[in-house]
Amino acid sequence: MCGRYLIKTALPVIARALGVDPRRSACGEDDRPRYNIAPSQSAPICRIGSDGARELVTMRWGLVPHWARDRSIGSRLINARAETVAQKPAFRAALRRRRCLVPADGYYEWQRVGARRQPWLVQLRDPAPLCFAGLWESQREGDDEVLLTFTIITTEANSLSAPIHSRMPAIIAPADYGAWLATACIDPGSATALLKPFPDHAMSARPVTTWVNDPRHDDPRCIQPAQPFVA
Repeated sequence: MCGRYLIKTALPVIARALGVDPRRSACGEDDRPRYNIAPSQSAPICRIGSDGARELVTMRWGLVPHWARDRSIGSRLINARAETVAQKPAFRAALRRRRCLVPADGYYEWQRVGARRQPWLVQLRDPAPLCFAGLWESQREGDDEVLLTFTIITTEANSLSAPIHSRMPAIIAPADYGAWLATACIDPGSATALLKPFPDHAMSARPVTTWVNDPRHDDPRCIQPAQPFVA
């Protein structure tokens, strides 16, 4: 699964990397580094706007399908499995019409070592930000408010990540950003072909301090290297 991640790269840099006009970034003025993004928190995603241009928009992590009456369902839909995303009622409509990219500088995963859980930080070897495959939804909240939510798609782990956890986020290569976002011309079957383990040789993983375990902690101590636990 993917239950925590970070964004250190400034939003204007992310916008340029994603081909987003800076004027199309509706993520507010809070451009501080985020070291410990957790479910139910808001974070930027990249989607295709109503005029066909890419834009950055802030949404809440935890997908609430447009038909859901109980919005607490979002806490159970922080991830969608690549193998079943096209069949699950909660995700299939969004896969057809509301695909997005979730920018990040890496993600955390926890490895069981005896009775303890060792946190690891997984990143690209290249220092550039990466993008997870995501889906988004919207729901009306009264006359003027709209609830915007997203989920991160996961796939089976590559050989680097497998000893830590059996799942990893589906990372979209920059060359495939357009295909993933192009819901108007790329069918879901072609899109799901992009949901595969990212090449392990392009990634790195290292144990970090247990400071990251608490989602209230959001500072550089979350990525501080640590000695791995010993069973």
